[in-house]
Amino acid sequence: MDLVEVLPRLHMFRFPVGQAYLWRDDDGLTLIDAGDVNAAAPIEEAIRGLGLDPSDIRRIVITHCHRDHFGAAGELAERHGAEVIAHRLDAPVIRGELPTPQPVLLDWERPLYEHALTVPEAPSTRVDREVGDGDALGFGDGAVVVHSPGHTDGSMSVHLPRSGVLFTGDSVAGVGQVMVGVFNTDRERALASFRRLAELAADTVCFGHGDPLTENAAAVMKASADRDSGLQVEHG
Repeated sequence: MDLVEVLPRLHMFRFPVGQAYLWRDDDGLTLIDAGDVNAAAPIEEAIRGLGLDPSDIRRIVITHCHRDHFGAAGELAERHGAEVIAHRLDAPVIRGELPTPQPVLLDWERPLYEHALTVPEAPSTRVDREVGDGDALGFGDGAVVVHSPGHTDGSMSVHLPRSGVLFTGDSVAGVGQVMVGVFNTDRERALASFRRLAELAADTVCFGHGDPLTENAAAVMKASADRDSGLQVEHG
């Protein structure tokens, strides 16, 4: 696992598949996603390497119900007393009450999806607080939920307006170029979510896959959302 500083209060944990983020407030730490089932120990080690204490993790915000995003959440929450937060539409999947929704794959996505399935299954994980669009999350001087469905029904992004930071989960990806995320259950809704996220004009955009966008982020997001939406119209 690699540890990358994005901003003085924000670090990224890069795993073999996917990534998660650590936000630091004066009164505690917040994880945005938690990697796969093997990620708990590397996350704790990295936090200690920053001179911080994993027991200060106050909450774990899960952007959606895929195994590479919440696999270690239960272990970390149990060990450090953190609150687990997820959108109410994905919470039943995270708890193991419903199956993981299957994506509608484009032809070029199929080999990528087979690779993604090599990530270990995530255990059923408790969700302490179910949230919806516009709900406050209690960190980052005003972080709020932005419901961004399409990747999954309960996919959500996290917006910190006062810091100009946006976490997109897998609704948007930054692999090679900024683009709508792959493996969507509803591509049309995913594109609508991409457009909505672009309208937030964040200064720093952190993806579930790919390098964070830290320069000209608002312009790049808008141009990319317009391009992907245009391609959708062109190909019907």
